[in-house]
Amino acid sequence: MSDAQTVPAKAPLFTKKALIRLIIPLVIEQFLLMTVGMADTVMVTSSGEAAVSGVSLVDNINNLLIQIFAALATGGTVIVSQYLGNQDLSSARKAAKQLLYTVTAVSSALMALALIFRQHILSLVFGSIEPTVMHSALDYFLSTALAYPFMAVYNAGSALFRAMGNSKVSMFNSLIVNIVNITVNAILIYGFGMGALGAGIGTLVSRIVAAVVILVLLQKKTNALRIPKLFRPELHFGMVKRILALGIPNGLENGLFQVGKLLVLSLITSFGTNAVAANAIANSVAGVINVPGQATGLALITVVGQCMGAKEPEQAVSYTKKLMAVTYVTMGVMCLTLFLIAGPLVTIFNLSPQSADMAAEVLRWCAIFTMLFWPLAFTLPNSLRAAGDVVFTMTVSLLSMFIFRIGFSYLLGADWGLGLHLLGVWIAMFIDWIVRDAAFVIRFLQGKWKSLQVI
Repeated sequence: MSDAQTVPAKAPLFTKKALIRLIIPLVIEQFLLMTVGMADTVMVTSSGEAAVSGVSLVDNINNLLIQIFAALATGGTVIVSQYLGNQDLSSARKAAKQLLYTVTAVSSALMALALIFRQHILSLVFGSIEPTVMHSALDYFLSTALAYPFMAVYNAGSALFRAMGNSKVSMFNSLIVNIVNITVNAILIYGFGMGALGAGIGTLVSRIVAAVVILVLLQKKTNALRIPKLFRPELHFGMVKRILALGIPNGLENGLFQVGKLLVLSLITSFGTNAVAANAIANSVAGVINVPGQATGLALITVVGQCMGAKEPEQAVSYTKKLMAVTYVTMGVMCLTLFLIAGPLVTIFNLSPQSADMAAEVLRWCAIFTMLFWPLAFTLPNSLRAAGDVVFTMTVSLLSMFIFRIGFSYLLGADWGLGLHLLGVWIAMFIDWIVRDAAFVIRFLQGKWKSLQVI
């Protein structure tokens, strides 16, 4: 009997039940997180257009920074997941502590810069702003900037629970964030007429509560990643370097991706108010059908990370294929539904007939291309990231964004007599997805990522 025949196969690292327990709460959490960002804008409408505009402008900046915090958390999650897969609990806890220290330091520095230069930042990014809008924006920026460290700690804590395979905690914490945010908003905006400042304070209070809750839960004795002496300074620069080596490329990718979206949005504004309105509604609806893929992508960080830490790359491949199949089925159902109801759906947003027609057309195209190409472009690369292949994913994403999405947006959106305009911009986005698909699928099948060393 050969040696290969005598070596017993290792048991699967994740059962079907474990995967379900990980993914379902992540889906719910992603829906809850979408409502957090919408609450401030919706509730502040009672304070007038200047307040709404101020909140909207600052949210563009805040979303960029939240992406950076999430990227750092992802870098830490990869390290921690691999240590857990390797059953090195001591190193996993050490990495978890360094992740919390790192995100706190980075977010505190960004908070200080935002507080000191917030007016300069707003003027630099958005140019000349009406005084009433600037006043609201400065108020909202002040209070939300104070929340940056708490946002970062919450993101890191949630990522650590996901690394342990427990996504229920972050789901319930997201629910708490929504309840606190909406409650404080209602009191300060409707009760005290504080407008944008009230919305910002609601954000600040809810993020403080979320950060405190996640840290308290993290310290429960039953948690594998319970960090003893959390508040006693302890720096391990080698571990921090590993976290940043994964987090910085992710941060650059996410940050510049948001910059690219802003460049495309500036082009769409030249198409007129109808196109801007149609694009905004189409983006909001399209974001909903992406939720299963986003949730699965977060799950892949944990699953593949633990597989790679356990030196089980073939299990990483197997789980990736299974979870990608689940993503295609769930998103496929949602996309087919969207294709059929796009027309009636856009009518609930009180758009003009021209805007509604444009939004419905874009959504039908989006439903088809999302069903076919989105998961490979945005869910699959998380398997590569979990293995430490972050430089490749960053390079592909940025090149594809700036060459194909932005380049073709200006090409197809131009007035060539084809009447594409807004649809042309969306077709450019679909081309970007297809290019990403080709690069990520080839990289995944080549298998070079399976030999990378992170820990």
